[in-house]
Amino acid sequence: MIPARWPREDALQERLLHVDPRTGALWDASIGDLAAILRPGDLLVVNEAATMPGSLRGRAPEGTPIEVRLLGELQTGAFRGVLFDGADWRTPTEHRGPPPVLPAGSRIDFGQLSATVERVAPLSARLVELRFDRSGIALWSALYRDGRPVQYSHTNDSLELWHVQVGYASRPWAAEMPSAGRPLRWELLLALRDLGVQLASVTHAAGLSATGDAALDAALPLAERFEVPAATALAVAQTREAKARVVAVGTSAVRALEGAAALNGGALRACAGETDLLLGPGYRRRVADGLLTGVHEKGGSHYALLRAFASEEVLTRASAWAEERGYLSHEFGDSWLILG
Repeated sequence: MIPARWPREDALQERLLHVDPRTGALWDASIGDLAAILRPGDLLVVNEAATMPGSLRGRAPEGTPIEVRLLGELQTGAFRGVLFDGADWRTPTEHRGPPPVLPAGSRIDFGQLSATVERVAPLSARLVELRFDRSGIALWSALYRDGRPVQYSHTNDSLELWHVQVGYASRPWAAEMPSAGRPLRWELLLALRDLGVQLASVTHAAGLSATGDAALDAALPLAERFEVPAATALAVAQTREAKARVVAVGTSAVRALEGAAALNGGALRACAGETDLLLGPGYRRRVADGLLTGVHEKGGSHYALLRAFASEEVLTRASAWAEERGYLSHEFGDSWLILG
């Protein structure tokens, strides 16, 4: 699958593959066609997490260059992060060398900002918890001053933070952009609302796509922070009562909805916390009837989640269809709508 290498100007003309998981039927469309595909009464649930400036470049105690990619803030005020070597985004993740091993107590210097390693995860020495030398507004001001968005080598040039924000972003929780919502421009969302499609939101700390560490990558997605507000829980209940469909925008929105239901005995209620729920083949969905998602390659953690919505046979056919027709993958790529 060919990756999209840069954001495209007219998002509403980007391609959309509509996949019917029950019949296996496939249709080529565009993002703008959502207004014709969705029905009055359907509920579209987006992840409103903003993308953090989560890539920080600094030096380990011996002066060795190092990159930290933040996964998000913990309830303790510390941050979970992944350590990388001193190479930059132009080097493919899988080709980057191992970073220095930093035991608890090690200090990382980011120039005007520093952090101390509080804990090293048993899973990998690269997965750590960091305590910065400041908190609150002072910390976030420093992160927005010194941090960059997480970036991978398939892109054409250095990304700015505005390149990786969805239009309705709010709190900076996401390590990477919840990219399924990227092409949903406000003119489309307002047109959908005028047609009777309901809109609701969750906040979910979408994590890293890849680290280059075999143990870490095999464990992705890690446990991630989420919040489902009362208004969204009510909107889902009303959609169910009206026998309409709940369509999640992105795998992170699915994980928030289904994770919240799993924590509440199968019923969706307003709640916040962390979910380590892994969705895949055989998982019985309690909330989401359909999924708007990017084009994911086989073998990735995001692709595995798609198997909770459609059979492997249908997904294989859809992947072949998309590849033959030149659909683009990755965060600036085209989209699939898995919805019967």
